[in-house]
Amino acid sequence: MVRHPDVKGLSARAEGFVRGVSARFGSGLHSEGVAARLGVWLGVSFTVAFATGLVSHFMQHPPGWLLWPSRPVNLYRVTQGLHVIGGLAAIPLLLAKLWTVYPKLFQWPPFRSAAHAVERALVLVLVGGSLFQLVTGLLNISYAYLWPFSFTTAHYWTAYLVYGALVIHVANEWAKVRAALWTRERVEPDAAARRRFLGTVAAASGLTVLVTVGETYAPLAPLAVLAPRDPRTGPQGIPVNKSALAAGVTGIILDPGYRLTVTGAVRAELSLAYADLVRLPQHTVRLPISCVEGWSADAEWTGIRLRDLLALVGAAPDATVEVESLERGGAYRTSEVRPPHWSDPLTLLALRLNGSPLAPDHGFPLRLIAPDRPGVLQTKWVTKVVVS
Repeated sequence: MVRHPDVKGLSARAEGFVRGVSARFGSGLHSEGVAARLGVWLGVSFTVAFATGLVSHFMQHPPGWLLWPSRPVNLYRVTQGLHVIGGLAAIPLLLAKLWTVYPKLFQWPPFRSAAHAVERALVLVLVGGSLFQLVTGLLNISYAYLWPFSFTTAHYWTAYLVYGALVIHVANEWAKVRAALWTRERVEPDAAARRRFLGTVAAASGLTVLVTVGETYAPLAPLAVLAPRDPRTGPQGIPVNKSALAAGVTGIILDPGYRLTVTGAVRAELSLAYADLVRLPQHTVRLPISCVEGWSADAEWTGIRLRDLLALVGAAPDATVEVESLERGGAYRTSEVRPPHWSDPLTLLALRLNGSPLAPDHGFPLRLIAPDRPGVLQTKWVTKVVVS
């Protein structure tokens, strides 16, 4: 004899469980007013992160129609600093928001209609995607790659899912949010506790900014105790992400037969030894090196203007340039330099850093440095320039 489950009994037990959870989370902090205020803060934070994340992505992978400007020189430094440090500051906000709305996760029945099921599915995407973005982003800037997939690809496409779900969620909840923000709540005894709770969350986000912003804003570097990089520490006083040893170029860069070649759609090809490069007119500029992980540092670079080198071979004004590294592999062993950057007088093939020849980890014998470009595109150990 087949025994059928007691559906009514299961439903009653589930309802009892939900009531128990609601009783345990009956604090006035789990209110529409607190959730609305945290939601507004998170909405602003996620909007800034989404916009600055798109800037970072399209700087690294520009479509054919986009000619990214070379000025202001600190644009990428600011946008990526906002992206990373703002993302860190969003972690306390998200945790507080999830704690505030936690009882709603145990609503019974789980959905009341098809429309309600879609709404809850979007909330699941929003919560799950937000946690994925912040956790993997935190691990990424800590250089802890604990996953088999491409962080850049996953982070980019998940951002669209999260922000799309956020927009729909805000549109769906806006009437309740507006009422909660502008209507005084009736439970007065909890008002002081709510203010303390929101103040604590705001202080946690502010403290997160204070102890990390120094990796981008040099005057606050001594306070950057939780930043993954101290912008003052590294060879020649500048951090590095990838050393010559890690890139597998320690032997190649010391080869006395090293040559820089300039080839492609040019009037005449060039092949220059290191001594030839040193004899060319040298220029010194002060530019930041700004990394996708959020850290940046100012430095003094000395070398050959890229536009002067291209003028020697008759490169067309609208030419696109590909700079190649001695590194054998890696996603960024080459980088593309478009006219706004290679024609800028600040863009150099640098031989010296802070007054001394480049250290191996900083790209000896020759590296690219250009204004308003991510650090991963400032190619090190340059051996070839191809004009097209």
